[in-house]
Amino acid sequence: MFARISGSLVERSGDAAIVEAGGLGYEIVLPPCIAEKIPSEPGARVTLEIYAVVNLDGNSGRFTFYGFTNAIERDFFEALLTVASIGPRSAARAFSLPMSTIADAIDRGDYQLLKKLPGIGQQKARDIVAKLQGKVAKFLLIQDAPAAPSPAIPDFADEALAVLVQLGYKRSEGEAMIRRTLERKPELAQAEELLAEIYRAKSAKDGA
Repeated sequence: MFARISGSLVERSGDAAIVEAGGLGYEIVLPPCIAEKIPSEPGARVTLEIYAVVNLDGNSGRFTFYGFTNAIERDFFEALLTVASIGPRSAARAFSLPMSTIADAIDRGDYQLLKKLPGIGQQKARDIVAKLQGKVAKFLLIQDAPAAPSPAIPDFADEALAVLVQLGYKRSEGEAMIRRTLERKPELAQAEELLAEIYRAKSAKDGA
């Protein structure tokens, strides 16, 4: 088992990255807030702190690696896992805002913010506060690292962004979906094509 990986970025797509180290390519699951901080260009040098989970299926097993930009973020992820109703995938999806923002909501008992995190409803929000309130001081003190610079959204994507906002997404969420989609499909050149690809990616993820 390893706790850190440092290597060359092969690919970053959505919530995962492939990092080559020692001649091997490792697939690393990235919580949304973490994915925004690392480069997207193939060949970029990246270092990630790793939390490994083994999934057993009969006599076989498969490792899932979750990546973070520093050890404190990994500690926060592990703290979320102490909540009985939160598993690794749920914790990774919920980690969609800066760590200090989520920790502050936990400390204040802000259920309204917590239940808006992906995969966290009213009951899980209550479970998180009940388990972690008063235990997140060190996560409040750290200054979150800035996100890696992202390329500007092309003009045709403005129309797609307006549609996403009308559908109820926050502007920041819509911009993030558009950037991820254009990184994955740079050949897209029309708003309708972009929206269709966003829908396909979301449907595939929701069905996983």
